[in-house]
Amino acid sequence: MKRSIWQLPRARMVALAVVARNFLVWRKLMGPAIVLNFGEPVIYLLGLGIGLGTLVGDIGGLPYLVFLASGIVASSAMIAVSFEGMYSVYTRMVPQKTFDAILATPLDIDDIILGETIWAASKGLLSAAAILIVAAVLGAVPGGWMALWALPVVFLLGLAFAGPAIIMTTLAGNYDFFNYYFVLVITPMFMLSGVFFPIETLPDWMQTAVQVLPLTHAIEVIRPLIIGEPVERLLTHLAVLAGFAVVTYYLAVALVRRRMWD
Repeated sequence: MKRSIWQLPRARMVALAVVARNFLVWRKLMGPAIVLNFGEPVIYLLGLGIGLGTLVGDIGGLPYLVFLASGIVASSAMIAVSFEGMYSVYTRMVPQKTFDAILATPLDIDDIILGETIWAASKGLLSAAAILIVAAVLGAVPGGWMALWALPVVFLLGLAFAGPAIIMTTLAGNYDFFNYYFVLVITPMFMLSGVFFPIETLPDWMQTAVQVLPLTHAIEVIRPLIIGEPVERLLTHLAVLAGFAVVTYYLAVALVRRRMWD
C-alpha cells in the first residue's frame, strides 16, 4: 500500500549513496562550480570590504572588512545551497530523471531527499570555508582558530536552506520559476540580515521582522566566532536554524513524494 505523503521521513545511512553519487559528478565539473560559488563572494569581500571599507571606516568597533567577512561567509553558504537545492535538484529530478533511476534501486524518496539535503549543505560548507580562508589571508578573521567553530554553524545553516530550495523545486515547472524565490526571498535576506550593515540601523519594525529570517540568526552566531567574542543567545539562534531545517526538510520530502507519485 502506498505511504501517505505526510508520513514522517525515514533517515537511513543509504542516503549517503546519493551524496557520494553527487560528489562524483561534481568532481568532474568542479572548476565552473568553484568559480560560481567562490568567485562572486570573493569579489564582494575585496570590492566592498577593502574598497568601500576605506570610506565606511569602523562599524561597531570593527573594521568594515572584518564586519563584512562574517556576513559573506554566511550568505555565500545560503546562496550555494539555494542554487544546489533548486537548479541542480530540479535537473536531476525532471530533465535527467536521475531520481527515477535511483528509485529503481533499494533507495526510496526519503533516502534521496536526505542525501540531497546533506549534499546541498556540504556545498554551502565548502563555499563558506573557501571564503573564510580568503578572509583569514586578508586579516579579517581576528578570532583566529576560534573561527573554525563557525563551520558547523554554516552546515546547520545549509540544512536550514536546503529544505526551502527543494520545496521550490517541487513547485517549479521550469528553471525560470526560481527567479521568484531569489528575488522575493534570498535577495531581501541578503540585504537585510546583517551582511552589509548592522540590523540595529533598520527601523524598529524591520528589526523585529528580520528576526524570523534564518540568515539573521546564522550571522548572529558566526560573526562573534570569527572576531573571537562570546555568542549571545547561542541556543536560541541554533534552535531557530534547527527548527527551519527540520520543518522544511519534512515539507520537502512530502512535496517530492506528491510530485513523484502523481
